[in-house]
Amino acid sequence: METFGFRLHRAVAERGPLCVGIDPHPGLLARWGLPDDVDGLERFARTVAEALGDRVAVIKPQSAFFERFGSRGVAILESTIRQLREAGALVLLDVKRGDIGSTVAAYASAYLDPSSPLYVDAVTASPYLGVGSLAPMFESAVAHGGGVFVLALTSNPEGAQVQRAVTAGGRTVAQLVIDEISQLNRGVEPLGSIGLVVGATIGDTGHDLSRVNGPLLAPGLGAQGATAADLPTVFGSSLSAVLPSYSREVLNAGPDADALRAAADRAVADCRHILAARH
Repeated sequence: METFGFRLHRAVAERGPLCVGIDPHPGLLARWGLPDDVDGLERFARTVAEALGDRVAVIKPQSAFFERFGSRGVAILESTIRQLREAGALVLLDVKRGDIGSTVAAYASAYLDPSSPLYVDAVTASPYLGVGSLAPMFESAVAHGGGVFVLALTSNPEGAQVQRAVTAGGRTVAQLVIDEISQLNRGVEPLGSIGLVVGATIGDTGHDLSRVNGPLLAPGLGAQGATAADLPTVFGSSLSAVLPSYSREVLNAGPDADALRAAADRAVADCRHILAARH
């Protein structure tokens, strides 16, 4: 069985270093001339899947924008996941789940077990009930060849209050998360399957990412203010593990499929240029 880290490494080599979000919020649906209802949601998600599913390495649906329409929205999410996987994209579901015991085990079953209708290649997760509380997710990922991206240093202004707080041992909370994830990926080649989320907008963090040996998801590029040129400042010597993530910068080009593809191609070219220069 191929690990998620292996599949991601291959997908980036074949398709380029890019993750594109599917974030159908009301403003974006309106920009596309679509109604803010399940029909608009379905047309939006299908257009993105058909335009980008066969050319972008990773597609990241934001679960909340589907869940807000209830069971019909979740059904569209399930369909979108199937379309993307059939087109060859790796699907990273942005759910930021985190809990303890049987509940986090249920989340793992929902997203990382191949028997689930919501089965994806990887999910995002929150470690703020303790990194160890996510063990069922990590175990399910290992068992089924999936991945988990754990929040570490996010770009929202409120995040620093918790993430940069100093623990009794002298490390920040973020560095504690980084170090624990590094242990899970130790010795794995070519890349571990447990990654981190580190915002592209946060500048020089003063944190050590050099031992993570897993993928580093970098949201915040494009409409949120960061550019590919900011990545070396944020990630330094760990740049080769970065998976740049764009949403509105690409999605704003829709609903025309060719325009979406062109926007994704520009993003890939920008990121490839910066990442290749630092290898």
